Amino acid sequence: MSRPPVLAPLRGQNFRWYFLARTVNMVGSTMASVALAFAVLEVSDSPSALGTVLAAMSIPMVVFLLVGGVVADRFGRTLVIQTSNVVSGLCQLAIASLVLSGHAQVWQLVCLAAVIGTSSAMSFPALASVLPQLVPREQLQQANVLISMMRGTLTVIGPSVAGILVVTVGPGWALVVDGVTYLVAATLLLRVRIPAPVRRDEQPSMLVELREGWTVFRSTTWLWVVVLAFMALNAIHSGAIFTLGPVLAKQSDIGERGWGLILSAEAVGLLAMTLVMARVRLERPLLYGMVGIGALALPMIALGLHPQVVVVMAAMVLAGAGTEIFNLGWNLAMQEHIPDDLLTRAYSYDALGSFVAIPVGQLLFGPLGVLFGVQRVILVGGIVYAVITALALTSRSVRSLQRVSTTSAPVSR
Repeated sequence: MSRPPVLAPLRGQNFRWYFLARTVNMVGSTMASVALAFAVLEVSDSPSALGTVLAAMSIPMVVFLLVGGVVADRFGRTLVIQTSNVVSGLCQLAIASLVLSGHAQVWQLVCLAAVIGTSSAMSFPALASVLPQLVPREQLQQANVLISMMRGTLTVIGPSVAGILVVTVGPGWALVVDGVTYLVAATLLLRVRIPAPVRRDEQPSMLVELREGWTVFRSTTWLWVVVLAFMALNAIHSGAIFTLGPVLAKQSDIGERGWGLILSAEAVGLLAMTLVMARVRLERPLLYGMVGIGALALPMIALGLHPQVVVVMAAMVLAGAGTEIFNLGWNLAMQEHIPDDLLTRAYSYDALGSFVAIPVGQLLFGPLGVLFGVQRVILVGGIVYAVITALALTSRSVRSLQRVSTTSAPVSR
């Protein structure tokens, strides 16, 4: 059977509107990480302050992820995504107004970031699991590639534009754009029509539903092995790149604009790999995925050894390409091997395990950078990152997982 063309998912009305909503949302989100980081550093130049704000966003994500999986299964994935967009958009606009007015304080940013993190926790499992309801199963790789291609294209532009805005008019305006796009995306999602979740005769308690998701998680070896690895990998990445990276950029010749270019370079690699993945079927998704994600160690090592824009940009291109292989492989593994009625909850356990150590990295790497030196801590983080990815590949279940061939239709067109 021949593979469908890469644009085939766009023929379905539901996917078209969902794709447009995600595109609008990503326009702002690709600028938000750079803008928020330098907005905090404008209020306080302490690495610990930036780590605290980032942790305030990620801690609620960890706490409420499991609840988000159950809520999405009960009330519908698109409704949960819409509500989250509205809440996050209003909070981002509030942060922007504080920054633009010059009245922003770290504690205010911490509180608003916590609300955004809670909202994101509620929507993350729904976002991760909604595609099987929007496209036929044989189009899942193409649908995932289209989402990645859109994200990569915008991420090439967004951080660079954000860096320019930070230098010229300040970080607040980039945050305004992000807030508005959240609200527009929520409006576009009104056009997505999928059936509401089927109500059970006797609705089980939240605890029972969480237990069902846990059973799937613990009984799927490749799932818990990869998630266990990412408990450490995400902590290192968030601490070394997103907490200490902007600090090193300000301390070195990289600068704010150079840091924006570095983040855009990662998206170039991601986008280039999506073009490859649009034509190549990923037969062993986790084997190639874990090899690919190991490339994220390269920019950390480059920053630790030689913090120059061109060198780190080259490493980021490779990291972006590897990240795209992993993202696609992971989504295909989950969407093809986990039953749809349990997929949202499986994704919530995946996200919980993967994200639980991110606040640790964000809070720990700032003080470590002060104590041992920012550049040295980033270098050690890159080396440990590479070792952990290699250890995950010692699991046979990770190396041997194959794709599943299916032609089943989505729940609704």
